[in-house]
Amino acid sequence: MPQKSLEHQHVEFLLSVAGAEHVSITTADREQHARDQSFHQAHLPTAVVWPASAQEISAILQYANQHRIPVTPWGAGSSLEGNPIPVHGGIVLDLLRLDKILAVRPDDFQVDVQAGVRYQDMNAQLARDGLFFAPDPGANASIGGMIANNAAGTRTPRYGATKDNVLRLEVVLADGEIIRTGSLAAKSASGYDLVHLFVGSEGTLGVVTEATLRLAPLPEQFSAAVASFETVTAATRAVSGIMGSGMVPAALEFLNTAVIRELNGVDEFSLPERPTLLMEFHSATAAALQEELKLVNVICQGEGCVAFEAGLGREERDRLWRARHQTYETLVRANPGVSFLIVDLAAPVSQFPALVAACQSALAKQKMKTYLVGHAGDGNLHPLIPYQPEDEASFGLATAVHAEMVQAALELGGTVTAEHGVGIGKRQYMRQEHGQALSVMRAIKRTLDPNYILNPGKIFE
Repeated sequence: MPQKSLEHQHVEFLLSVAGAEHVSITTADREQHARDQSFHQAHLPTAVVWPASAQEISAILQYANQHRIPVTPWGAGSSLEGNPIPVHGGIVLDLLRLDKILAVRPDDFQVDVQAGVRYQDMNAQLARDGLFFAPDPGANASIGGMIANNAAGTRTPRYGATKDNVLRLEVVLADGEIIRTGSLAAKSASGYDLVHLFVGSEGTLGVVTEATLRLAPLPEQFSAAVASFETVTAATRAVSGIMGSGMVPAALEFLNTAVIRELNGVDEFSLPERPTLLMEFHSATAAALQEELKLVNVICQGEGCVAFEAGLGREERDRLWRARHQTYETLVRANPGVSFLIVDLAAPVSQFPALVAACQSALAKQKMKTYLVGHAGDGNLHPLIPYQPEDEASFGLATAVHAEMVQAALELGGTVTAEHGVGIGKRQYMRQEHGQALSVMRAIKRTLDPNYILNPGKIFE
């Protein structure tokens, strides 16, 4: 097990590499890097370093590897499974000084960025060229953090997750070696796919410092649609119908009645308080867009849709998606004194109705408020399990409900984490989901990080 504290000479080395203004051992800075947005217990690092280059990171990792010092990369701290919490102390590498957009190639739909660039800030600049990076985690996450967790979000049905939009990486390995993986070509059959080995590895195999990302053109034509249904079953069945029709929605979100009621209360919406699908479609022409909207209306009506509204203007569409991204904050404000365990599960789209039903049942059995939201277009569901903070019995009940939901997802052929990563919260389920393949993952970890200094305590129990 790596050591938890740094000796004086270790701190002196960090100062010599990054400079006094970019190394901190103050309690305030350490506390800011002790927890993410999850409910997991905070752990203080011994030092926080803000490196300015891959070369500085290389020097730090080479030294840390030699002295068996844990190193945990840190992006924006917006993750939800304890992914960047330094559970064994040591050094936190805060990458937010690596915040440059290095090159934009509009003709190739590509951008080169450093790992600390913030997602929303980058897209604001790319919009000048009529481009955007499509995966949308909701938060203003760092690109390095999105790569580490294979972040996704509302636009996955049409554009894919982060892994589908990364072409090339610069990575610093545990021993300090700097490597480049991938190429600028749209596809390659050359050797092992190391890019996707590091995407989703949560900083346990190397520290990503640069990335080449695949971009998409900003849509010429788009329209949002809202469909309300009498029952959850009808709404979730409509998801399979839409995805099986050949249409590719840019977004297809599910919100249950309880969530819609809270959104109506705080944002002056007047949506029917029914199980609801929020949808968005992109197209090159208005005519093609209208045909898609007609078809989706027919599918929804076939499942007993009680209200369907399409062709929403940009202002209303933007307001809807802002509300969707702020659902968690809305529910917290509506339930003072209550905390929520945010669950991340996925099943095949055909099994999405069964997953929703299982999670709804798990909450109802415990007489808990039933808040369900999800990226329905790719089978990803986010139940929110309420509990009383500082109440061990309440939290224990919430974790038991969570375990029941996880079991349901696995029995349906799904996964314990679709976009939040394994981190701390899902480690205990890795063997059940992956079986002997987990041993192969451990072997890769031992090969690239034999001293277990990189983000120890994550993915593997």
